[in-house]
Amino acid sequence: MSEQSHSKHNPYKSEKLYEEARQLIPGGVSRNTVFHRPFPHYVKQASGCYVTDVEGTERIDFANNMASLIHGHGFSPIVDGVTDQIRKGTAFTIATEAELDFARLLCNRAPGFEKIRFVNSGTEAVMAMIKASRAFTGRPKIAKAEGAYHGTYDFAEVSQKAKPDNWGDIDKPNSVPVAAGTPQNVLDDVVVFPYNDIERTLSILNQHAGEIACVLIDPVPHRVGLVQGKDAFVEALYNWTRENGALLAFDEVVTFRVAYSGAQERYSVKPDLTALGKIIGGGFPIGAFTGRSDVMSILDPGEKNWLFPHSGTFSANPVSMVAGRIAMEHYDRDAIDQINALTQKAMDQVSQAIRTAGVPVSITGAGSMFRLHLRAEPPTTYREAYQTPEAASLITRMLDYLFYEENLMMINTLACMFSTVMTQKEVDVLSGAMLNMFRKFKPEIEKAEPTLSHGSK
Repeated sequence: MSEQSHSKHNPYKSEKLYEEARQLIPGGVSRNTVFHRPFPHYVKQASGCYVTDVEGTERIDFANNMASLIHGHGFSPIVDGVTDQIRKGTAFTIATEAELDFARLLCNRAPGFEKIRFVNSGTEAVMAMIKASRAFTGRPKIAKAEGAYHGTYDFAEVSQKAKPDNWGDIDKPNSVPVAAGTPQNVLDDVVVFPYNDIERTLSILNQHAGEIACVLIDPVPHRVGLVQGKDAFVEALYNWTRENGALLAFDEVVTFRVAYSGAQERYSVKPDLTALGKIIGGGFPIGAFTGRSDVMSILDPGEKNWLFPHSGTFSANPVSMVAGRIAMEHYDRDAIDQINALTQKAMDQVSQAIRTAGVPVSITGAGSMFRLHLRAEPPTTYREAYQTPEAASLITRMLDYLFYEENLMMINTLACMFSTVMTQKEVDVLSGAMLNMFRKFKPEIEKAEPTLSHGSK
């Protein structure tokens, strides 16, 4: 951010708060998502799809807390329901009807959701799903797509930040750690494959047949490029797991918003297990994993074959259960049709802005989410979607422009996640802001466009 922008917006309160926070919190924040140089901004209040910071600036929120707020901020039915529950109690060492009510709703929402357990985050849901797969199959390894984000569990995050100097040959992608000190045995037990590439993926999986507990995929992986999994690819994975005694596991923590039964609704085959999170919490911490009864039965302490002891102090706490149930009751088929249609209108208008500005930018997405790429042709693989340091720096400056000059909030990959409270008014503001941004940064965008996709080595 330039000195001029710093002075123009006079962010004294945020800067002061950040300096105090740095004395107590590493980096001044507990989630890197909100880290920003020279300092992050601090929220004062929010309502609907608008967020006001402590300096008094109001912005349209197209990030929605990393896709978790499907009804925006301060959704009245959730506020009322949660307020009532808080008066009754927030957590007990005793079961609650709120858990049963929410379990019934979610299990009725998708045909493969036969049994469900609640946890406290999407990361925890994926972790538990992986552990359940190992317990059920008696196998140590998992397979996951190169570059896909599945939370911060050691095994799930492997290859999440693979880059050209370490990702290896496309025929056998490397298992790349995220955190320093990741044990080698973790890397050895994660098999990495290229998303949507059937031939290479099956070849890689076959090399580990008999060792793989589950094949884990996100059906519209954000980090891979927000590119939908091809029908044939998902079917090939399903068939491979049937033939080789493994489980097919979907991470729908983000993508459950795509359709009434999640992104899996569009496939002819269904996963054995599914991880959920984000929107099913109604703005409160939550996660869940669900699937086949015979697989989920290994969590049942009343069963003879109890292979996976599982608990959590705040799992299925009634506040999250009530908020999540109300959120999903209001996210019915009509609401999904409306938000998806509005998001498609936004994609059409942003695409028109791209053409008007004449910039090499493409757009990918599904349902109520989309992402921009600094390349004329949309990426089809993680390696094509990979952002060079130079491109990432440009995207940061573009996001700063939108934040400070256009008063818009987006996810740091130039992605938008819509909420049901948005209207055509916000879409028009978004597309107008995008046109201004494309024109302003056109020379740099043209320079950043890759001359060819990253190679296979």
